[in-house]
Amino acid sequence: MGASFSSGTSAEAAAPSSGMYKLEIELKRGHNLAIRDRGGTSDPYVKFKLAGKEVFRSKTIHKNLNPVWDEKITLVVDSLSDPLYVKVFDYDFGLQDDFMGSAFLYLESLEQQRTIPVTLVLKDHQLPNEDLGCLELAVTLTPKNSPIEEQRDPATMLLRRSWKRSTKQQSMRLTEVHRKSQLWRGIVSITLIEGRNLTPMDPNGLSDPYAKFRLGPQKYKSKTMAKTLSPQWREQFDLHLYEETGGVLEITVWDKDTGRRDDFIGRCQLDLSTLAKEKTHHLELPLEESRGILNLLVTLTASAAVSIADLSLTPLEDPEERREILKRYSLRKSFFNLKDVGIVQVKVLRAEGLMAADVTGKSDPFCVLELNNDRLQTHTIYKNLNPEWNKVFTFNVKDVHSVLEVSVFDEDRDRSADFLGKVAIPLLNVRNGVQKAYVLKNKELTGSTKGVIFLEIEVIYNTIKAAIKTVVPAEQKYIEEEPKVSKQLLQQNFNRVKRCIMVLLSYGTYINTCFEWESSQRSIIAFILFVVVVWNFELYMLPLGLVLLLVWNYFFSSSREMSEASMETMFDWEDEEEDKEERDSEHKGFMDKLYAIQEVFISVQSALDEVASFGERLKNTFNWTVPFLSSLAIAALCLATFLLYLIPLRYLVLAWGVNKFTKKLRDPYRIDNNELLDFLSRVPSDVQMMQYYDLKMDPGQSPNKRRRTNPS
Repeated sequence: MGASFSSGTSAEAAAPSSGMYKLEIELKRGHNLAIRDRGGTSDPYVKFKLAGKEVFRSKTIHKNLNPVWDEKITLVVDSLSDPLYVKVFDYDFGLQDDFMGSAFLYLESLEQQRTIPVTLVLKDHQLPNEDLGCLELAVTLTPKNSPIEEQRDPATMLLRRSWKRSTKQQSMRLTEVHRKSQLWRGIVSITLIEGRNLTPMDPNGLSDPYAKFRLGPQKYKSKTMAKTLSPQWREQFDLHLYEETGGVLEITVWDKDTGRRDDFIGRCQLDLSTLAKEKTHHLELPLEESRGILNLLVTLTASAAVSIADLSLTPLEDPEERREILKRYSLRKSFFNLKDVGIVQVKVLRAEGLMAADVTGKSDPFCVLELNNDRLQTHTIYKNLNPEWNKVFTFNVKDVHSVLEVSVFDEDRDRSADFLGKVAIPLLNVRNGVQKAYVLKNKELTGSTKGVIFLEIEVIYNTIKAAIKTVVPAEQKYIEEEPKVSKQLLQQNFNRVKRCIMVLLSYGTYINTCFEWESSQRSIIAFILFVVVVWNFELYMLPLGLVLLLVWNYFFSSSREMSEASMETMFDWEDEEEDKEERDSEHKGFMDKLYAIQEVFISVQSALDEVASFGERLKNTFNWTVPFLSSLAIAALCLATFLLYLIPLRYLVLAWGVNKFTKKLRDPYRIDNNELLDFLSRVPSDVQMMQYYDLKMDPGQSPNKRRRTNPS
């Protein structure tokens, strides 16, 4: 990766490789950068890495091959032996960003105590002959103990001893920078209400608009509203505030087009630093490049409980802090700050027997923890298949039905990280304070991969808040993978629907045998039961019967937990060969003609998944798959039984109708929801049950046993 300098450097001026230095870098501009978008442009941004750690990321300049950044950064450097690694990427919303080239800035070659203009020629080692353009920088390297630096900073003499650190301490400082760059200082809660008078983009004089939001590296995409110029989105989502000043929220509006590039409608920006905190702001933002207005509700709140610490600083092991946390989530605090349901503390201890991702037979593993849209990660352990991280992560729990996903990746310099393994752990399945070895799974969470990871998790939450949160819309992931046409997935979803239908048919067949008098004893009992129930039926008996069914299954059902064998039988499918998909994708002209068919195919595939998941969630509610939810169902059904017993049905129906008719008048910005469907969305389907199932570790394949039997 070459780096050429526009000004010469001398051997006499070259800096020694050890000592404390201040490195000031001004990222000026780029020239003739690589094209990565279909429109013949790119959306470039720049990353700086030092000693394997990311220390800077620039803003994104949209649709420009000659971007001007004019951004400055100051770094404290202990050793000049590690070059500054500069990488350029093309920002792609909702997709993996494209690599545009990289270069090294060798600090040992820099002349000290003056600003040097530097030109970095971008290269890609996989395409060495391709012209990827260059970057212009201005770099100033100053020793911390130089007279010039002391004149700039009078405190230098007092702090000189603390600056003389080892290379190891510099690595620790970069780890601290890495840690702070992940922790958010607050939360921006955004409700996208509607758009008005948008520009028509389709021949019919209408549009299919959707909105994209971006705050720093965070992105959110709204749903698409078909054939309208005044879309009613009514979506709520949260973004993290990493800057005390707030940052700038970028909003773009697009028209969805099938089979071709989506049309740009307009954009607007919101400077969050101008908004007062702990207050909801009703904003109407005009689009800058076309007509139209976006209607938003924006609230800035203080940071939730989130932290990264070493094992020696575990928050819940401090008795005083633990008492404060237990007090915060006690039943007496049930109706204060309903969004703050609890906290989860995750100790990421170590992994063993990981897959070798590098040609050297080693990996550079790091661990990523995700809880809904909250994401934190460990530092990288280089050239190790048995890494020890020993870090403690604390997340705020907004929904106790969330799933903690822990993924292990191998860090690579010039491309995206390689996947090594993953586990998914529902918070309600956690055994507090128990260290456990989790067998790593593949990306789809359908089978095991190589290695195990050792975690210790503790969840503290308020039961009342968790119950209330169960009947409101669940938080959606901002960016999820686009659905792909898959024959295997279609077959799997079809089989799931077929299983649900076959269960209903079996019940129908059983009832029909009573009508057919195939068994006289059974038919007589069924007839007497039918007469008694119909003669004495009251509506309150319906939820009471469901309560009895739940209680019966609690004591007598044997299907509360799925066995590994049954899972393999139910979900025995093979992964598609990616090579075949790549060969098919080469016929682009043919695929363009099939875009419409593909969209229908994906819709049917998704509809089958929704139907199958609905049936499986109903079954799993009554099978006590999640005891908390089944207990909540019993409480709700008992309350319904009590109300229906005391209050005539006509009054309940009247109250329901009045509530439905006046809801929009009482709260114009209310987001519609269905409490029953929101409840069922928290119940895992059979596919999710399989993904969350803990694989059993084969003692014969234990990494510890292999080490004992093979000491070499």
